[in-house]
Amino acid sequence: MPVSDVTTRYRNLRLSALRILTVALVTFLAGFAALSVSLTSQPTLASSADASSTESHVSNVPVGSMDIEPKHIYISRLIRSYMDQRHYVKIPLDDTLSEHILDRYLKSLDPTRQYFLQQDINKFDEIRDDFDDYIKSSRLEPAFAIFLVFRTRVRKQVDHALDILDKPFNFEIDENYIVDRSDAPWAKDQQELDDLWRKRVKNDLLGLMLSGKEEDDARETLRKRYAQIRNRTEQLNANDVFEFYINAYLQSVEPHTNYLSPRASENFKMRMSLSLEGIGAVLQPKDEYTQVTRVVPGGPADTAGELHAGDRIVGVGQDTSGEMEDVIGWRLDSVVDKIRGPKGSTVRLKILPKKAGNLGDTQVISIVRDKINLEEQAAKKSVLEFSHDGHDYKFGVIDLPTFYADFEGRNHGDPLYRSTTKDVRKLIKELNDERIDALIIDLRGNGGGALSEAISLTGLFIESGPIVQVRDASGAIRINVDPDPTVSYTGPLAVMVDRNSASASEIFAGAIQDYRRGLIIGEPTFGKGTVQNLVSLDRHSRNDESLGELKLTIAQFFRVDGESTQNRGVVPDIMFPTAANSEKEGERSFDNALPWSSIPPAKYETQYTVGDSNLLLDVVERFKARQQSSPGMLYVHEAEMFNYDARNTESLSLNLTKRKQELDARRIQSNEIENTLRRARGLEPVEVEEIVDDEDEFADEENDDPDKFPPDVLLEEAGFILADLIEIRDEPHLVHTDSNDTASVSSQVTD
Repeated sequence: MPVSDVTTRYRNLRLSALRILTVALVTFLAGFAALSVSLTSQPTLASSADASSTESHVSNVPVGSMDIEPKHIYISRLIRSYMDQRHYVKIPLDDTLSEHILDRYLKSLDPTRQYFLQQDINKFDEIRDDFDDYIKSSRLEPAFAIFLVFRTRVRKQVDHALDILDKPFNFEIDENYIVDRSDAPWAKDQQELDDLWRKRVKNDLLGLMLSGKEEDDARETLRKRYAQIRNRTEQLNANDVFEFYINAYLQSVEPHTNYLSPRASENFKMRMSLSLEGIGAVLQPKDEYTQVTRVVPGGPADTAGELHAGDRIVGVGQDTSGEMEDVIGWRLDSVVDKIRGPKGSTVRLKILPKKAGNLGDTQVISIVRDKINLEEQAAKKSVLEFSHDGHDYKFGVIDLPTFYADFEGRNHGDPLYRSTTKDVRKLIKELNDERIDALIIDLRGNGGGALSEAISLTGLFIESGPIVQVRDASGAIRINVDPDPTVSYTGPLAVMVDRNSASASEIFAGAIQDYRRGLIIGEPTFGKGTVQNLVSLDRHSRNDESLGELKLTIAQFFRVDGESTQNRGVVPDIMFPTAANSEKEGERSFDNALPWSSIPPAKYETQYTVGDSNLLLDVVERFKARQQSSPGMLYVHEAEMFNYDARNTESLSLNLTKRKQELDARRIQSNEIENTLRRARGLEPVEVEEIVDDEDEFADEENDDPDKFPPDVLLEEAGFILADLIEIRDEPHLVHTDSNDTASVSSQVTD
């Protein structure tokens, strides 16, 4: 249905929908909540004459207002129209997608499978193939009914958890708690679910005790935590349930399309605003945790240097002495509200670091809130001086946290407007004046930004030619070319990337690689090769009621060689040891991400080549040989494997003695990995840190190590790699020319 038709019908819909849906929902939910009727029967749109016969069943419906509003039906129809007309991919809304919608909706409600019973799932399965029809007809009652069952289960399990907390635990029994239940079977009955919760409560209590809390204090913390889970579930309203459900549909199509309710839309705009006062971190819900997705470059958290992507926030405290509030199980927006605050104020975060895995080894960090502005995210230069194989080198390094541009200043003709390309051009001139031997562009952690800047920045390193191809939903392909024929730098070049380099970063790195203009070093990039457009649904409102926004995938990026950056990302010419465990990171971690694809290549010629495949093979061979003896590379490898093992811990012992032994062993192992590198650098080893309570933990927050340990060994290694390239290129007799070696460079690099 065209969007205009949906808008026209909205007036008529508002006249009768509320009365009809109220009766229909009561009829449908009364039986559903008690799990006493078959869900295969269609919800009845009862007439007003039927109301008296259904009122007697109202008492069976879980307490709380959960009325479907006319605007929810209207918004669902608008979204359906936009998906049909403008989305980049046309995935059939059929029984197959219906199954994914139900699974994703259940996962959004109960991601760790700790509330629903198998008997609930059996009932839901009776309508598993019907959600495509519900979406087509904008029928929302089944989704709301499922939520009300969920809310009932939450009440029951929280009451059970609070009851368990009043009883003693035996910490000498040898039993384990399964950490990740996202793919575990649903509990077959109430007894099994209650035992699962017994182990959960025991594990939570054990974790708090091992982090320094007295047992009585730990129990009180958990009472508040579980009560918060129940309270926040009770506070979810019809708008929240609608948002959960409609996004289960949208993200079953692909992961970057989603609906933003009016409140979510406002939060999104605040996150995108460079004047936001806070800590500068992008957060997302992960099971019952609040997880850091990305630390905004140049923001307070980035400057403090103690918060990292993958860390989980489990507590928030205000100022230097405010109560540390346990936020496990909180809604994301409620956690964000606690973290936000005025410029200059302090927030304390209790985090479960990514490297700690699920062992509960928490730490408290302090961040002073501030504004996140363009200056702090601007490109910065430094000089890396070192000796390698008897030669002294001076390399310029440009750290680029994001692709930015002052569009307003540029549009108004302000000659002083800031942009990535203008700033980098200036920095290159300054570095050239310092007579650098080579240049490294550091895109690690750069999540993207302005597409125009990725294109113009590439132009600083090539004379002319296409930079990126964009294919829209109609199949039309647009080629974006270098807008400036001048070149700012013609010397040896390397680009550093990692698994968090995304979007515009991938366009720049891909073009530099395709033109053979420089070496790409690091990890496969994020793999986000799609283009989104933010559509305001308020333009269709007829009574000034805010309807929210739709983030819609409308196109896809392709490199000049015709390959997509989608899913696979940009695969480096030389990969660091950290790349070994990146196959489930970024776009590749989404089960329904759009696949990699290709189109015909654009017409382009390589420029300022880094050398032929034999030269690159020799650079790779030197890098591999150095990995076996380099203290820095050995440190990176050991640290990566340590963190990987921690993240993939499947179960935890609920025996206090064994759990403490496991935790102590990991602390000793982590400490020894660090000390091995310290000794190699001539530094004194450090002792294993002891766990202390919150107050003492915060008191000694300063790092008085003048060596700023650990150093950026990956940047150092990138310098060695680029030095190898220069040496082999300038001395042709060093180039490997084995005629029997016919393997491609890419296969050699990725072995």
